[in-house]
Amino acid sequence: MENNKGILLESGTNELEIVEFSVGKNKFGINVIKVKEIINPVPIIGIPHSHPNVEGIIELRGEVLPVVNIAEALGYPPSDNSVQDKFIVTEFNKQKIVFHVHSVSKIHRISWQEIEKPSDMYKGYDSQIIGVVKLNGEMILLLDFEKIIVEINPESGINVQEVRKLGERERSNKKLIVAEDSPLLRKLLFDTLSEAGFNNVEFFENGLDALNFLESLAAAGKEVKEEVQMIITDIEMPKMDGHHLTKRVKDNPAIADIPVIIFSSLITDDLRHKGKMVGAEEQISKPEIAELILSIDKYIL
Repeated sequence: MENNKGILLESGTNELEIVEFSVGKNKFGINVIKVKEIINPVPIIGIPHSHPNVEGIIELRGEVLPVVNIAEALGYPPSDNSVQDKFIVTEFNKQKIVFHVHSVSKIHRISWQEIEKPSDMYKGYDSQIIGVVKLNGEMILLLDFEKIIVEINPESGINVQEVRKLGERERSNKKLIVAEDSPLLRKLLFDTLSEAGFNNVEFFENGLDALNFLESLAAAGKEVKEEVQMIITDIEMPKMDGHHLTKRVKDNPAIADIPVIIFSSLITDDLRHKGKMVGAEEQISKPEIAELILSIDKYIL
């Protein structure tokens, strides 16, 4: 897997590569960008009183990493054939975590446009599925790994307390638009941005809806910079990802002046160049909500 980092897709193409793996009889996918390597299982040291989804810890090249059992997290039975089991070593949200899965098969290159939104099938905040891909007559479910981790450790999520530490803040009527596909994160962002004094925030479930909104303002002859002062976008979203959204905004003279902040669990030193290539003003890793608020202030207050 390490070699893949050299052939990562260009920025802003609206494509991604996913590693297909299985748990039970179901096939799942994880974005290659999150994956550091895939290894055969090694001995796990159990931790007393740990969360039921955490099997324990392993040592890998001098680092101690937690191991999350995906079958347990999804309520599936253990592996039928543990010989095939694999550990997917990941990095996102500024932390490294190992996911124990039942087998790993192949890597697929797909477009975000091919990913169907699951909310018609899975209602509410409880779904751990962020998208469904139909490939070769089969369905691959894209898991919400951030949500799986926040359920284990709520402290790792976006926290209103971080905003309160910034002190009393004035209300602002500046208009922000936010592209974020996770209902849970939309709610957390609404709460934290409100706490920070931003009470004019419009949310979109993916980059395409946000872009259509901005282009419709321009098409109506409006001065878009007066209507919208800031765009905040996730990277991983069905239909259109945040890198492609940023590229389309910056390529359109009518909306190119609006600052774009990419707020994503995928912001790492390795991947920062992708956001720079598409012209994002700032890139902030989830869950650094205080840093996000300070960046918004810098550009629009």
